[in-house]
Amino acid sequence: MSTQLNKKYGLLTAICTVVGTVIGSGVFFKAEKILTETGGNLPVGILAWIIGGLIMVACAYAFSILATKHEKVSGIVDYAEAMVGKKYAYFMGWFLALLYYPTLTSVLAWVSARYLCVFINAFLPAEAQLSIVGPQCMTIAGALLIAVFFMNAIAPKIAGKFQVSATFIKLVPLFLMAIVGTIKGLTNGLLVENFTTIVNEDISTSSGLFKAVVATAFAYEGWICATSINAELRDAKKNLPKALVAGTLIIVGVYITYYIGLAGGIKNEVIMAGGEAGARIAFSSVFGNFAGTALFLFVVISCLGTLNGLTLGCARAFHAIASRDLGPAPHIFKQVDPATNMPANSSMAGLFISGLWLLFFYGSQLDTPWFGPFSFDSSELPIITTYAMYLPIFFNMFRKGKDLGAVKGKVAPILAICGSIFMVIAAIFAHGVYPYQAAQADGKFSLPVLFYLITYIVIMVFGAVFMNSGKKSKK
Repeated sequence: MSTQLNKKYGLLTAICTVVGTVIGSGVFFKAEKILTETGGNLPVGILAWIIGGLIMVACAYAFSILATKHEKVSGIVDYAEAMVGKKYAYFMGWFLALLYYPTLTSVLAWVSARYLCVFINAFLPAEAQLSIVGPQCMTIAGALLIAVFFMNAIAPKIAGKFQVSATFIKLVPLFLMAIVGTIKGLTNGLLVENFTTIVNEDISTSSGLFKAVVATAFAYEGWICATSINAELRDAKKNLPKALVAGTLIIVGVYITYYIGLAGGIKNEVIMAGGEAGARIAFSSVFGNFAGTALFLFVVISCLGTLNGLTLGCARAFHAIASRDLGPAPHIFKQVDPATNMPANSSMAGLFISGLWLLFFYGSQLDTPWFGPFSFDSSELPIITTYAMYLPIFFNMFRKGKDLGAVKGKVAPILAICGSIFMVIAAIFAHGVYPYQAAQADGKFSLPVLFYLITYIVIMVFGAVFMNSGKKSKK
């Protein structure tokens, strides 16, 4: 078997990977939470989207600068190696393989399944409707996870075409809601009402803003998946920076205009109470029941496109480690299938670990969580960890970037550092101390950040144990 990946993707696929991986479930999935965290204060919610978007753009721009200088097998791991060192790059790769990619991929499989259930329920009588939180939804989530992984492992070109198609499809309901919802809201006065009415005035504006920004982190995350196809991107040193900057700017614009359009179609309190079903109610309210349901199908495709984009990174995560002859069994995980030019063994490992995290996410959402105080939010905390792990890269970029000039070598890393630190502080406010579901009645408190950090440390310790196991086995 070969160990080299061919140059098979162009600029359009890279931009669509950025846009298609980020835009998807998050803007629908977190719209309700952002309003809830801000007490239904729409201007503060929009400010949260702007702050989260600016942080994403700042980090993406910093990485785009590094992309013009470094091109190996997995962008972000390459940048960590160039800026900090080989050991740090290994731990970055290990974190991506064991925590970041599989947790987000599992959450996206779950969310995609829930939206699919909501769509199917529109055609079913009340007594036959699917549960969006029960075993039925879990089964669908597992099936979607397996299907998307196999599509990427067996037919990567089809997966790439699906990514492009899904990106354009998912923009349709977002643009329509942004335009039609805004016009309708201005006409009937609902937009002004939502902008000037606060649903819950007891919530502090400052703390609500911090929590809302953390919620946007999930909606904005996924753009780094584009760096995972660095070695497969034609003229990567030119195309990857273009894709990162253009893609992230498109995302910010689409999210904010959609969020405003949504406020023109439905009251804030309805979105806050509706969850996944709230998005379908909003589309039906603006476009009518039939057209709204049809457009909601595009939302489902949007979620699947995001799942596919995350799988691009997850399938290659162990290959990125093994290509450096590090980690467990590198001679197995760095192999590339000659027929598909895909790291099949790495893909299977990614699927298995994503499946485990899917079980974790499902068990953590139950009224009586399976994992007690360890039932942390795997949709947000691993994302915030990436910002913390970016910091050494950006610090060294600032220190070593004398040849890049003032803007690229100094201003860009400073902005990225400030944004990353802000995200970490906001996460402490959002997930510092709160009662987990099973203990609410007894008044016992959980420390989600603490128990997440324990999990993170254990995983990284295992990474240290396996770091040179491949080299030792050769001796």
